[in-house]
Amino acid sequence: MVLFRISYLRSSSFRLKISTLSTLQLSTISSADLFYDHLQKNNGNVEKTLANVKTKLDSRCVNQVLHKCSFEISQMGLRFFIWAGRQPNYRHSSFMYSRACELIGIKGSPCLLFNVIEDYKREGYLVDVRMFKIILNLCKEAKLAKEALSILGKMPEFHLRADTSMYNLVISLFTEKGEMDMAMELMKEMDSVDIHPNMITYISLLKGFCDVCRWDDAYGLFKAMKESGCPPNTVVYSVLLNAASRNGIMERLMAVLEEMEKQGGTCTPNTVTYTSIIQSQCELGRPLEALKILDRMEEFGCAPNRVTISCLIKEFCKDGHVEEAYKLIDRLVARGGASYGDCYSSLVVSLVKMKKIAEAEELFRNMLANGVKPDGLACSLMIRELCLEERVLDGFNLCYEIDRNGYLSSIDSDIYSLLLAGLCEHDHSVDAAKLARLMLKKGIRLKPYCAESIIKHLKKSEDQELVMHLGGIRK
Repeated sequence: MVLFRISYLRSSSFRLKISTLSTLQLSTISSADLFYDHLQKNNGNVEKTLANVKTKLDSRCVNQVLHKCSFEISQMGLRFFIWAGRQPNYRHSSFMYSRACELIGIKGSPCLLFNVIEDYKREGYLVDVRMFKIILNLCKEAKLAKEALSILGKMPEFHLRADTSMYNLVISLFTEKGEMDMAMELMKEMDSVDIHPNMITYISLLKGFCDVCRWDDAYGLFKAMKESGCPPNTVVYSVLLNAASRNGIMERLMAVLEEMEKQGGTCTPNTVTYTSIIQSQCELGRPLEALKILDRMEEFGCAPNRVTISCLIKEFCKDGHVEEAYKLIDRLVARGGASYGDCYSSLVVSLVKMKKIAEAEELFRNMLANGVKPDGLACSLMIRELCLEERVLDGFNLCYEIDRNGYLSSIDSDIYSLLLAGLCEHDHSVDAAKLARLMLKKGIRLKPYCAESIIKHLKKSEDQELVMHLGGIRK
């Protein structure tokens, strides 16, 4: 009797496991299959049929359904995608819009969008604004500007009215293509149907005009924007300043910058604003204009940052005006906008990148001798260059000199491995062991590409404990 009970329990447990497994398998694959089966039948009123499917709807399920539909019934797949985007507990991500365009083939067959709209009309289906927004977002993903405009024109047929966000979407598609006249026509149309452009509308149009070098139109729109009661924000000023800087239109640039300075509040220019302009002028090879902006920056009470200093020094060094770079550094430090450590470090980096290694090394050693702290990039680049010139002992000595001044922590960890590998390769065993102990002390890990050769070399030394510990800090 006991044996029978045990046997019964085992068989019941086995059946339960099979039943549970079957349920789990169905739950993982049936959601997409259920939706797909309903789409295949297509007995009319697809959306009502889909609403009867009582199963979980998520991005994975939507992706699977679209994949199944992509081969034969792509139009049904599109209807499913639009329906899914209107469900209360689910919203399409930008990734899903991308997948839908890819799997349904929207870019190659934009007629599918119009076919679905005609199906809705023929079936008398109650279409809402949300459905049109999903269709327009598909146009946006596929970069279909003209099709998006036509779809916008279909809305009155369903007694629907586009909102500002929908107009903005279509306008952005035309501005991205550089078709600014059409974009402006759309903004005028907004006014005619009592839909007011917002900040997004103006920024999209301003950026579009700047991208096609229609600066006068951009500036005219900027003035009209203020007159219409939509005061420019920081983004608007940045778009105009960047465009004027990029095209070297100094007169317009200074006018916008001056207005920004007068405006005050959240639109007040800051260090990043001025630095961006200085960078643009340097990239255009106009150091004198860059210095004028630096003057204005300092007069307005903004101190230059590391980026400001770096791009100015790089520009002077580029044309071989190293002496001018030194004068600039003295000026920056004297006005309290920067330290000698930051400025000279930027100069070392510029000289190294110009392959003026001797000048860079002389400056670097002078910095150490005078107690001026170099930054991590300058330290790392300087030691690396010495290693590349196979002056590993000079690199090692410089490393220890940096350490004595308390600056060693700023060196890139890769440089230690490069330096240690060089010392081993040139059989400087004593110095290699000293550097290895320093790395252990600071917890700096060996790089995999050179760890094996370094440990193999150090095994020749008598300090086996060092080898063991060093082998334990490979990265």
